[in-house]
Amino acid sequence: MLQIDIPGLGSLQLKHMICDYNGTLAVDGQLIDGVAERLQALGRKLALHVVTGDAFDSAEAELAALDVNLLVLSEKDQAISKEDYLRTLGLHGVVAIGNGSNDRYMLQQSALGIAVIGPEGASSVAIGSADLVALDILSALDMLSHPQRIIASLRC
Repeated sequence: MLQIDIPGLGSLQLKHMICDYNGTLAVDGQLIDGVAERLQALGRKLALHVVTGDAFDSAEAELAALDVNLLVLSEKDQAISKEDYLRTLGLHGVVAIGNGSNDRYMLQQSALGIAVIGPEGASSVAIGSADLVALDILSALDMLSHPQRIIASLRC
């Protein structure tokens, strides 16, 4: 578990991290350099989940060496499917990370939503649904490893 006490907002007790794959953890279907190591480190504190439409059909192979729960979604209603998966984990114990319009509900409904911009860009809908915005996935994952960065941005 990862506990983050944010002055003026309260305490986050995070048990799970749910991430989009393409555009968030990967570019053109390939895991971004440095992501695997950061996921391994965060996996000691959080259960890791990846939900994706897997446009490049590469997520399973790219994530095979990691202890990650992978859910590949059909093309229909991905935003709803991602939110439904989030709800099975319990909204209040989850940090969600994504960049696309289909990530908007999980970013909005999770205890902590982080939108990432990255090489693929980010949907303005995703950015507007998140609590925080990171320039890239490595920065987002590093925020979780160094919670004072989150506290500095969110404290009231």
